[in-house]
Amino acid sequence: MFMKNNNLVIMAGGVGSRFWPMSTEETPKQFIDVLGVGKSLLQLTMQRFAGICAPENVWVVTNAAYVDKVHEQLPEIPRENILSEPCRRNTAPCICYVSWRIKSKNPNANIVVTPSDHIVTDTQEFQRVIKSALQFTSESDAIVTLGMKPTRPETGYGYIQADLASNTLRNKEIFTVEQFREKPDLETAKEYVKQNNYFWNAGIFVWSVSTIVNAFRLYAPTINRIFESLESVYGTPEEQAMIDKVYPECESISVDYAIMENAEAIYVQPSDFGWSDLGTWGSLWTLVKHDVNGNGCIGSNVRMIDSHDCIVHTTEEKQVVIQGLDGYIVAEKDDTLLICKLSEEQRIKNFHD
Repeated sequence: MFMKNNNLVIMAGGVGSRFWPMSTEETPKQFIDVLGVGKSLLQLTMQRFAGICAPENVWVVTNAAYVDKVHEQLPEIPRENILSEPCRRNTAPCICYVSWRIKSKNPNANIVVTPSDHIVTDTQEFQRVIKSALQFTSESDAIVTLGMKPTRPETGYGYIQADLASNTLRNKEIFTVEQFREKPDLETAKEYVKQNNYFWNAGIFVWSVSTIVNAFRLYAPTINRIFESLESVYGTPEEQAMIDKVYPECESISVDYAIMENAEAIYVQPSDFGWSDLGTWGSLWTLVKHDVNGNGCIGSNVRMIDSHDCIVHTTEEKQVVIQGLDGYIVAEKDDTLLICKLSEEQRIKNFHD
């Protein structure tokens, strides 16, 4: 019964091109084989939930333009489980929609929500943590978020401040959330890392379907009314037309602002399973295997000479030889080649955009 009720929601609507030229607006990073392992980030996300959620209980919420890409990459999940957003409205409407859709099928569902484009290096520990959180939410009205143990003073992530003196009776690894913190400046991030009760907010949530729809009723009633009113059309041929009609009426707001910062029974499970949101080429460099000179190379035949601390992604070339580069990105896709300093990545992205 526990497995039967487990549902996975993958949010795959992002349209960013952070890994340009490899990713573009037409094919954003969740659909790309970033690691050179023969699977896209979306496929790797699905893979690490094997044994936790059955394919028929996996739901993907995506941009209307990407529905066919999702179906092509995840043929094992039912086509009707790929939900199409007609426009972008951030994560709160996305989660409210899929939650009511799941509730119409199984009112006893237990749900884990995850982004589609993150990386986890320790899948065994990841599964242990997810199963632990799902067990907890199946027995309570709690909302659980996973908090990543910080490895550096990162200014690009939000933080979760936990009360480590207040673990739950049902699960000693789960603690009360004291406060959600915005992305800090560098000095504040350094202070957070010095303390042991601040964790990166990974945007991975666990809850029962009854808990989350009740939270929307209470804390985001305007959004909730839109999707609760469609109960009778979920799973019917009229669903998509109705969603296309009402979705633009939703406020564009994150689930963090709409629910997490307002709800009372919010808990965090501190976790350490090699997580990254892969926001930059620099973050990819920290995850891949390095040679003795600190170069991380993704490609079948890459030779580095007198080069240090570079990230190279050249999976389409037969042979690549690079000499004399220190701290550079080298990446190619189709007819585009990028060579730039890692330190200048943001400036190059702005230039491209």
